[in-house]
Amino acid sequence: MAIRRNARLRREYLYRRSLAPAAAAEAAHKDAVRASLATGAPLPTELRAAAPALAAAAALEDDATATARSGLDDEFAGVGVRDPRVCVTTSRDPSSRLRAFAAEVRLIFPGAARINRGSTTVRELVAAAREADFTDVVLVAETRGEPDGLIVSHLPRGPSVFFSLSNAVLRHDIEGRAPVSEAAPHLVLSGFKSGPGARVAAALRALFPVPKPDSRRVVTFANDADYVAFRHHTYAPAPGAGGGGNALRPQDVVLAEVGPRFELHPYAIKLGTLDQADAENEWALRSFINTARKANAL
Repeated sequence: MAIRRNARLRREYLYRRSLAPAAAAEAAHKDAVRASLATGAPLPTELRAAAPALAAAAALEDDATATARSGLDDEFAGVGVRDPRVCVTTSRDPSSRLRAFAAEVRLIFPGAARINRGSTTVRELVAAAREADFTDVVLVAETRGEPDGLIVSHLPRGPSVFFSLSNAVLRHDIEGRAPVSEAAPHLVLSGFKSGPGARVAAALRALFPVPKPDSRRVVTFANDADYVAFRHHTYAPAPGAGGGGNALRPQDVVLAEVGPRFELHPYAIKLGTLDQADAENEWALRSFINTARKANAL
């Protein structure tokens, strides 16, 4: 029964996604009509026949309906409304280093749970995560004992973002590391400027609950030439700084690294969950294309 229900929801989701380009084009045409009516500028030739109908439809819209909804709105509709529940797991037969790394990744996300993979298949893992009401699955992988892959799959219908992972430094390798806080962190997402970058940023943002204003924990994803550096810090006022209720300045703050630290390199976004091998590629890194833009796809 659950399989048929998930298949039906998946078909409905893909159908709504297929309507998104037409809805975006119609919204652009309405914007052109509004601008023409406001400024008196002539309409493009191809819109003149449809202008009366577009003007009538635009007149019925308000601020909430004037912007076309996208598939991203449906996928991440619950972000910020309910706290995420993240399931962290590994590839099969993990090494001791990968198990330690997965345990530290679990500490990054407040309220996350680490699940021992065992002999569970990907399909069984995702089905169990859905049944347990997890909102996301984060899977870390390795090659010869070194963590080198990370997948973020948003439930119940996707998307899934695939990253290669490099330069992993575990907490116990960081000298003077700060203790881990359970508070929801402030999230810094820097350098995600393109369409695929916005999708990656949305998938990362969905992993974290809304922080309280007094939280002193900061998680940073900084994109530079498609390599996303992850850093995890806590901060405290420097001695004698910020007195009298004044806002803290950057030079008045002392940062302490919590760890772990690593770099992510996204290479695919799929319109589906981790168990759907036939899910459509929304975006994929084409490293063989010789263009100046390929190094800045995000």
